[in-house]
Amino acid sequence: MNQKMRTTAIAVLAGMSIFLTGCVSTQSGSSEQGKLMVEPVMPDYKLEITLAKLNEILSSADLTQEQRARFHYDRGVIYDSVGLRILSRIDFHQALKLQPNLADAYNFIGIYYTQEGEFESSYEAFDAVLELSPEYDYAYLNRGIALYYGERYELAIADMQSFYSLDPKDGYRALWLYLTESAQGTEQAKANLEINRAQLAPNAWSSVLVDYYLGKNSREAVFSAAKLGLSHPNEYAERLCEAYFYIAKIAQEQGQYSDAANYFRLALATNIYDFVEHRYARIELAKLNMLMYQEQQSQ
Repeated sequence: MNQKMRTTAIAVLAGMSIFLTGCVSTQSGSSEQGKLMVEPVMPDYKLEITLAKLNEILSSADLTQEQRARFHYDRGVIYDSVGLRILSRIDFHQALKLQPNLADAYNFIGIYYTQEGEFESSYEAFDAVLELSPEYDYAYLNRGIALYYGERYELAIADMQSFYSLDPKDGYRALWLYLTESAQGTEQAKANLEINRAQLAPNAWSSVLVDYYLGKNSREAVFSAAKLGLSHPNEYAERLCEAYFYIAKIAQEQGQYSDAANYFRLALATNIYDFVEHRYARIELAKLNMLMYQEQQSQ
């Protein structure tokens, strides 16, 4: 997703600039479908410097309990952004021991529970987020995703409707509402998406993805649009992560399981660890692999 659709923003520490950068390249003269068109994003050296500073602060500085909790949380966010989930999770749990009302940490822990298939624990974590911070709208997205993968579709739709209603001009919210609604029937879900499309900006990148779902764009058109209007070094890789995931979901819906699995693998290969699409591509791929294995065994 775009910067606003990350499950949480990378923390900005005083005097420290934290961001990811990568070497982006495109292929030419060949089909763009089913290929990795960008080098996997690698952490910038500034992240390593920031982590070193955080480690030094946590080991030697005289901090209040609240400050120490925040620094553990900030370090956990950086670990998460580079795919070090175990280290990240340790820091989030430590932050909550020091500051039990830290909603942001509960949000991350809920995401990790979802990725591990521990859905009841994830629901409890997101409930805690909303209890501590009722205006935390992304908790509705994350709990809705947990409910979706936990196959509690009616509750998932309710959460996604709440999330969508808070910003109907956001194409990603429209897409996730479609994904949850389509679990109970694609025809009505697509009709709702068509209605919701009218509120989106005509030329926004997320609108390109919505139009693909509505059959108004081809895969080639999606990949071509991903190259346009880029504003920062990683944006092409981020868009490809999104495109691969959402194209895979449609292929999966149409029974093109091998095609879908390939696109989920490509989404993972971008290394955009803190995007929702990257987080759940692994779950989708595991489900598909199991489904394809079962089909082979039944033949």
